[in-house]
Parts: sequence; structure tokens; C-alpha cells
Amino acid sequence: MDRDAAHWAAVEEATELLHEERFREALEVLRDVIRQDPENPYAFFFLGQALYEVGELQPARDAYRASLRLAPEHLGARVALVHVLRKLGETRDAVSEGLVALEQAPTDGDALYALGLAYLARGDNVAARRHLEAFLRANPELETRIEVEGLLAAMEGPGPVKDEN
Repeated sequence: MDRDAAHWAAVEEATELLHEERFREALEVLRDVIRQDPENPYAFFFLGQALYEVGELQPARDAYRASLRLAPEHLGARVALVHVLRKLGETRDAVSEGLVALEQAPTDGDALYALGLAYLARGDNVAARRHLEAFLRANPELETRIEVEGLLAAMEGPGPVKDEN
């Protein structure tokens, strides 16, 4: 078994726990995996997901960064890092990481969405609109499409007041 396959096999139990929304149990398993192999980027990625789900945003950020140190091309970890940084108010870093994600995958819907939200949080509505509209062109799932269309409409502000007379 090659190293990458071994890394995936090591996190299989934890990913099942995450799918079952048993986040605290997944944390324990992932910490054990990392103790046994601190070079497993997937263990750090899924650790970030579990920490995020239990509301531990700063440790989640650190886990995603650890994953990216080991596997800089891991797009999922980079996109997740953008979201966590934005939620922590670290919008400059969120935009920076989002730009790296887009450089890596210029048409990736998740990267466009994350970067659009990061720009929005930073107050750059022009860049936010550009990336969120590009996200909509990527044919996202209906629920997220509706959310983004609502954000774009809100960015427009209230429409003109109609005279009832």
C-alpha cells in the first residue's frame, strides 16, 4: 500500500464517525491517528472538520494549516481554511488563502464561494459580487444558489420606492 492510500485508510473510521455526526468520537480517533503518524494530511483535515463542527474555530484553523503544510495542494483544506479564517474575523488572510485556492482551481465552485464570502466580510462588495456571480455560473446546489442570490440581492440594497398614488 502506498503512503497516500495508507493515510486514507488510517482516517476511514473517523470519516464514518463524522458522517454519523459523532464529532467528539471522531476527534479522539483522529488524535490517535496523528499520534501514530504526524505526517498524515488527511488526519489534520478531518480533525479541522471535527473541531469546526464542535465550535472550536481556532484549533480548526490550526488543523487545516497543518494539513496544508503536509499537502499544499489539498484544495478542500484550503477552502475550509478560508471559511474558518472569515468566521474568526481574519478576513485579510481569508482572502489571501482564497486567492491561492482559485489559483489552484480557477473554476472551482467551493473556492469561488469561499472567496466571495471572504471579500464580502472584508467589505469589498465589488470583488464579492464578481466571485459570487462566478460561483452561480458553476451550477451549485439549489440551497446554496438561493443563499447566494439572496446575498447578491441584499448587496444591491432596497429597490426604488414605488409611489402608490
